[in-house]
Amino acid sequence: MSDTILGIDIGSIKICAVLAEKKNSEVSVIGSGISKSQGIKKGVITNIDSTAKAIKNAVNDAKRVAGTNFSKAIVSVSGAYVKGINSSGIVNIPTSEITIKEINRVIQTAIYNANIPNEFEVLHALPYNFKLDDQNFIDDPLGMTGSRLEVLVHIITAQKTNLNNLKKAVAGAGIEIENLVLGGYASSIAVLDEEEKDLGVAVINLGGATCNLVVHSVNSIRHNDFLAVGSYNITNDISYAFHTPISVAEKIKKEYITLEAVDGLEEEILELPLIGDDDESEDVTLKELQDVVKARVEETFLIIYKKLEDNLEHLGAGIVLTGGMTKLAGLKELAGEIFNELPVKVAKPKDIIGVFNPLKDQDYSTAIGLILYGAGKNTPYEIDSNRNLNFKTTKITDVALDEYKDNEKSESYKEESNVSAMNFDEQDRETDRIQPTQGSGAGKFWQWVTHLF
Repeated sequence: MSDTILGIDIGSIKICAVLAEKKNSEVSVIGSGISKSQGIKKGVITNIDSTAKAIKNAVNDAKRVAGTNFSKAIVSVSGAYVKGINSSGIVNIPTSEITIKEINRVIQTAIYNANIPNEFEVLHALPYNFKLDDQNFIDDPLGMTGSRLEVLVHIITAQKTNLNNLKKAVAGAGIEIENLVLGGYASSIAVLDEEEKDLGVAVINLGGATCNLVVHSVNSIRHNDFLAVGSYNITNDISYAFHTPISVAEKIKKEYITLEAVDGLEEEILELPLIGDDDESEDVTLKELQDVVKARVEETFLIIYKKLEDNLEHLGAGIVLTGGMTKLAGLKELAGEIFNELPVKVAKPKDIIGVFNPLKDQDYSTAIGLILYGAGKNTPYEIDSNRNLNFKTTKITDVALDEYKDNEKSESYKEESNVSAMNFDEQDRETDRIQPTQGSGAGKFWQWVTHLF
């Protein structure tokens, strides 16, 4: 039996819809569609109807290729909407053994302790460090024995008004939202390997009009940030500096610009048409063009470096760059100069069966990451946008119904939470999201678990 996954990456320049099938632990892409973004500026929706039409066009193309009418999607959320908060939680363990309910309880405590403003809601709660009694840096406390469990959690919150506009645009395209995922988080899923995660790494997605960055340390994300600058700003800079049309500036950027130190750029001349006068042109050397572009890229990296300063000690694996802007020749080397001794690499998304050639490009890291997220490739533990606790583990945990009956009157949480049903596959390590119906024995157990103290 196979599951269908639809991922929609809503960017400022393009919208990409990808349809995939998950069979057992294998994911294969069966369709994709791309449309030009409309009604979006610097990651923020400015016209719901226009955005809805663009989403619908991309999804319809993906459905046509896949030959399916699936319309329940995992949707990317721009970093422009979000704010990251680090918090902590501590709970006592009355039974001495850590089960999934204790892990849920301590994460929920961290969320409660964060004092999130009313105008924001939780998009992700990502634990990046567990501590059991006096033992720090526990990778996975499940099944361990102790009397006190602590957790450090990175909570990604989104402003409700902006998030509601996004939801309206997706609904206007006839799509039901299955989950919302921060774009930078999705990108990290698509491009990072386990060694990079263990050492600590910053993933920077350099997009068309925005830069999204996340710091991934060991098990999860511990920092996220956003910059409303992208490759389209380079196009604007060329157009402004040399008074040439945007379309010409974009073509020059793609075909001629290099950030590499190349001899003879001073002698290579391009004739650029001027805005508003088809009969006049201006001669510009490639060196002059390079200087304009290099100034913009250097400024962008310097701002990003400043945003990462407090997390440099966690970047053992350095910097991973992805996104369309990384196609600029010499960008990796320039980044290496700005980020000093940190290693820098440019990454494309992981290979997936059936991936169409365009989707193998770094432009589509977020879209591929959404598909992988839907296939259960998220961090080991996470409270998602639906307030479900998603987890993956090789350990099988059995929480008896007798324990539920003994604790049926447990004091409830001030914030409700949902825990995935404990249904594991030891080989596949996949995430389950099963919610029992009310009224059944499992449903009563569910209500107890979601109101744990």
